[in-house]
Amino acid sequence: MEVQVLKHPFVYYLLPSIYLLICVKGGMMIPAQSSTILNRSSFPVDFIFGAGSSAYQYEGAAESGGRKPSIWDTFAINQSEKILDHSNGNVADNFYGDYKEDIALMKEVGLDSFRFSLSWSRILPLGKIDGGVNQQGVDFYNDLINELISNGLKPFVTLFHWDLPQALQDEYGGFLSSKVVDDYADYVDFCFKAFGDRVKHWVTVNEPNLFSMTGYATGTDAPGRCSNYIGSCPEGNSGTEPYLVAHHLLLCHATAVKLYKKNYQASQQGVIGITVYTWWTVPKFQTISCKKAASRSFDFLIGWFLHPIAYGTYPECMQVLAGDRLPKFTNSESELVRGSIDFVGVNYYTSYYGEDLTSYNSSELSYTTDSRVNLTHEKNGIPLGEPTSSSWLYIYPEGIRRVLLHIKKKYNPPYIYITENGLADANSSSWTVNKATNDILRIKYHRLHLSSLLKAIEDGVEVRGYYVWSFLDNFEWDSGYTYRFGITYVDFKNGLKRYLKNSGLWFKNFLQKEANVSTAAASLLYSDQ
Repeated sequence: MEVQVLKHPFVYYLLPSIYLLICVKGGMMIPAQSSTILNRSSFPVDFIFGAGSSAYQYEGAAESGGRKPSIWDTFAINQSEKILDHSNGNVADNFYGDYKEDIALMKEVGLDSFRFSLSWSRILPLGKIDGGVNQQGVDFYNDLINELISNGLKPFVTLFHWDLPQALQDEYGGFLSSKVVDDYADYVDFCFKAFGDRVKHWVTVNEPNLFSMTGYATGTDAPGRCSNYIGSCPEGNSGTEPYLVAHHLLLCHATAVKLYKKNYQASQQGVIGITVYTWWTVPKFQTISCKKAASRSFDFLIGWFLHPIAYGTYPECMQVLAGDRLPKFTNSESELVRGSIDFVGVNYYTSYYGEDLTSYNSSELSYTTDSRVNLTHEKNGIPLGEPTSSSWLYIYPEGIRRVLLHIKKKYNPPYIYITENGLADANSSSWTVNKATNDILRIKYHRLHLSSLLKAIEDGVEVRGYYVWSFLDNFEWDSGYTYRFGITYVDFKNGLKRYLKNSGLWFKNFLQKEANVSTAAASLLYSDQ
């Protein structure tokens, strides 16, 4: 039996409800798996479908329009060896120049919303109000927001997505200092005033847990700090700095929420929350030690931020295992942080097996080993889920349901948005556009995760939206341009031309207000050709 992929893109467009990996035998096309119809109408009527982005990964125009460097501009120059292809976001997708065309394409696909982040250093080039406001940057975001709204898309805005102004990093160490809380408060206050009349969904910080981990424990992302026994970093302390940065991020978040609720929410009628990076941890074996390891994994990744927001303190296991290296909340800080959300944003991509970490050097302290959990993707040589082009991303859709149920049970947020979910393709310079846009596995990935998400909603988790990562292929942090997450192909070698991938066509059909899968089209999957 020969396994092939359908060569008729219109079939992807017509049939979002059927997996599109097809076995061909004797001229008969047989679905690899069939299932019930899944489309927009399967979800609540007011459910939001969107796609996501961030400023540094999309905008480009790094030295245009009055923008000054962020820590990612500096990292991409000074520690370029940590980026797989030694690239940077100087041009990226040139969303700064092409946003109108991209928004028109979003409208064509049928998205309800677009999630993007504001570049702090494009608005306040020196990071501070008294350092001057860059009106060109403000005008760009006003134009972007207005263009989205005029095309029927809701702006979903992230205030901080990893690109701290370099001026603040130089002045006092950025998030290593509590001084950042006041500067962040001034920045978000300006944003609420400038854009809040039209923006109704705010995220204070994107993935503060991952930012603290990769920026200050492993040093693989900006600002690239870590202990010398963890990685090649010019300076840092992997055992203390991630916790200190996370603490200040929590205070930034809570301060922004307090500001918004006190001064803006009643008049602007918006909501505000935080987005956390997640994975599900499956006990590698059904032993008490593996189950406890899985629980610690959640606490160190998700509970690091959601436990203080729910209860005003860090998880008990973090207090025990990190000890004095974990900052303590004052009474006033605990009161500020507790309850500081209207919603939680969840970014989910993959899951792991978890078991006790039995081998580590107790003299080489690091956030990465403090949880005493060993994470793997395989058990007895068998992967947890289907492998993909990316070594860390295995397809495990049940994980998104488990994460949502865990967050609801343990932290009980008012409601949840899936703010990122997506699949990476390896970027091959030898691929034609036709080959690169024929992304069957991505269609399968999103369909499986949407089905699992629907089960979580049926289980009682209030989820109000789903954002694909990402609308465009883009600069993927330490992976550079070596992986593509977009449902739209960007030809980085030919003028940044955009081409909807088959996954984009699949979403276009999925998002139709009325299901339009005809009997004749469906029969193509079962009849002789």
